Amino acid sequence: MTALPKKIPFRAGIGLKPEFYAEALELSGFDIWYEVHPENYMVDGGPRLAWLEAFADKFALSFHGVGASLGGLDPFDKPHLTALKNLITRFNPVQVSEHATWSSFDGRYLADLLPMPRTKAAQDHMVARIDEFQTAIGRRILIENPTNYMRVASDMDEPEFLVEIAKRAGCGLLLDVNNVYISSVNVGIDALKYIGALPPALIGEIHIAGFNEDKNYGAKLLIDTHSAPVAEPVWDLLDIALAHIGPVPVLLERDGNIPAFSKMMAEHTRAQTALDKLSIGEAVL
Repeated sequence: MTALPKKIPFRAGIGLKPEFYAEALELSGFDIWYEVHPENYMVDGGPRLAWLEAFADKFALSFHGVGASLGGLDPFDKPHLTALKNLITRFNPVQVSEHATWSSFDGRYLADLLPMPRTKAAQDHMVARIDEFQTAIGRRILIENPTNYMRVASDMDEPEFLVEIAKRAGCGLLLDVNNVYISSVNVGIDALKYIGALPPALIGEIHIAGFNEDKNYGAKLLIDTHSAPVAEPVWDLLDIALAHIGPVPVLLERDGNIPAFSKMMAEHTRAQTALDKLSIGEAVL
């Protein structure tokens, strides 16, 4: 496995979107970092890659994959792995992450990131798959906790399931605070207990995002859309997570209903303020 590049800054970042390429490129590289879905850049050329080159020259970049289907039963898609490895070689992101989920079956891909059954067999399977994936791309990755919409087969709780996978596979964890909150509403997990069960040393990044209520069930069922501002309970959980984990990079995700860049930066400032509290001893305990 190749050596890791320098660490991602302990600052707040934003998911990079074409809607605000020009404005985002004007910021100082010391103030922000950007995350991209590598699947959007698996092309041979064109303006999108040119933009990414410009950002890579100035900012720290993180790759957050959505297409690996780490927990799936199908063999990994070799062209996908090759394209990902080529992007990593070209742009040298400071961090690479994927989802601890499955999204394909029998050669068919689903438009969702589905949680794994929390069983010993599924745990063993995920460890082997992550090992294969990391070897193929030549990098250690972080795995993100899923969003839960219904209860799944379970021999253990989700933190225990993910922590053991990370320790055995030699990967890290990406804590999506929004996913924890949504799962607490949808299936009744204890969000504070969940966060407290995660070893800080394993957490390499935190995500925050917005959600929407289901059209039929309202506030009883929340959907992880990334198309709304971050909700107040998620901001509260972010403070709690940072107090437990310590300073780690925080990423603000927005994948739908992309607002003006100024509104994204207002949320970014709030996330950075949550990080800044730690340096002056004001984090919420």
